[in-house]
Amino acid sequence: MTAQDLKNSILQLAIQGKLVEQRAKEGTAKELLELIKAEKDQLIKEKKIKKEKPLPEISEEEIPFEIPESWEWVKLGEVVSVNGGKRIPVGKSLTDEDTGYKYIRVADMKNGSIALHSIKYITADVYLKIKNYTISKDDVYITVAGTIGQVGLVPEELDNANLTENADKLVIYSNFKEFMYYMLSSNFIQYQIKEYTTKVGQPKLAIKRIKELIIPLPPLEEQKRIVAKIEEIMPYIDKYDKAYKEVEELNKKFPEDMQKSILQYAIQGKLVDQRKEEGTAEELYQQIQSEKEKLIKEGKIKKEKPLGEIIDDEILFEIPKNWKLVKLFDILLLKPTNGYSPKGVSYETKIKNLTLTATTSGIFNKNAYKYVDIDIDDNSPYWLKHNDLLIQRSNSREYVGTSCIYDGLDNEFIYPDLIMRMKIHPIILVEYINYVLKSPFSRKYFKENATGTSESMPKINQNVVSNAIIPLPPLEEQKRIVAKIEELLPYIKQLLK
Repeated sequence: MTAQDLKNSILQLAIQGKLVEQRAKEGTAKELLELIKAEKDQLIKEKKIKKEKPLPEISEEEIPFEIPESWEWVKLGEVVSVNGGKRIPVGKSLTDEDTGYKYIRVADMKNGSIALHSIKYITADVYLKIKNYTISKDDVYITVAGTIGQVGLVPEELDNANLTENADKLVIYSNFKEFMYYMLSSNFIQYQIKEYTTKVGQPKLAIKRIKELIIPLPPLEEQKRIVAKIEEIMPYIDKYDKAYKEVEELNKKFPEDMQKSILQYAIQGKLVDQRKEEGTAEELYQQIQSEKEKLIKEGKIKKEKPLGEIIDDEILFEIPKNWKLVKLFDILLLKPTNGYSPKGVSYETKIKNLTLTATTSGIFNKNAYKYVDIDIDDNSPYWLKHNDLLIQRSNSREYVGTSCIYDGLDNEFIYPDLIMRMKIHPIILVEYINYVLKSPFSRKYFKENATGTSESMPKINQNVVSNAIIPLPPLEEQKRIVAKIEELLPYIKQLLK
């Protein structure tokens, strides 16, 4: 249950007479209604308010729940007067200059009150034209256009300020205004307001409809005790709300944190056991170097300048003895290379160029592409090959360095300048390397080494990617790690739903 749900429940108990006990000495709502009628009759006699047409009787079918015997079901118009606000004349505008004539807008009405810091003013000549459309600190406001049904109290500083045409004021007779505010905030009343709001054109809540709202009325002293009880409870609801949001945030973060922990455990050799019969990563590494030397001699790949050794400051955690820390560059068959971004066209062509969003989720999205009208040779290095590893070289700091495996067909797509592609040596499991690059260790590395501000899209270059440190296990252990990750991740995804 959210804090708002809890608040709604308390208000519902309040308007059903279940929040405080009833006391015979406090009289009845019927007696209160007689006082209100006498007060209104006197005001009519003094020509301060106009006599209004009687409201329709409340039928048995309209009564939604039982209330205490000392209470009464009434129409809101029987216990308040409803008066509209007034827009400023055409051609006139509000000002920030304090002219002495405050003007309350719906935008100022927040959290059951009116924000003082954003109040605007009208000039003296405008005031003379709309001076009769004010609201008192003893009234309750209700919004009738835009955000409809918002109710609240008027701070003393805004007593007799002018009121927007998008809100009405409720002049309270012989009732406790705070009770009227809480009662009108209840789901029971808000549902009626929703039903009474016109749906044609710009939604509007008519004064006539406000008067016809059905409300439960307790005796005045009970109204005061109800308000006191609500205001005693509200601080606890605020505390509950804070705690609830913290729990919600934890629940939201838990699956993400769990996924990060699994990947971190994986690259530290803690997710599966080590097996002596599977050999060592050093043996695997030497095999890769031997095969690369052979391919260089055969002219199939170029000899690249070696990178520097891994220094102690770059080693942030221990790995098993049969593992080896290497740089990504050392296990690549094809080094990181930026793509190509010719201008897209609105018609279909033979060449589809991926967009950055094809890789943002960390899973290849084959539907994120645009057509380009260019000639590219079948042997062009821009054509992607199955199992290429793609990495975002530029994006927001949250996503820069995001990787995914291209699982499309050979020569089905080319890739854009904001993405790098590389080819992992075939005796290394590309799925394992992809998980390493998604781990908190690698994500932190890419974020810290990205250049540029968030506004200019941080970037990583080929050197940063090449120097990424990879904790390398033997091949068979790589397979078992990937199998274990893919066994666990579906459970994490269920938690994320």
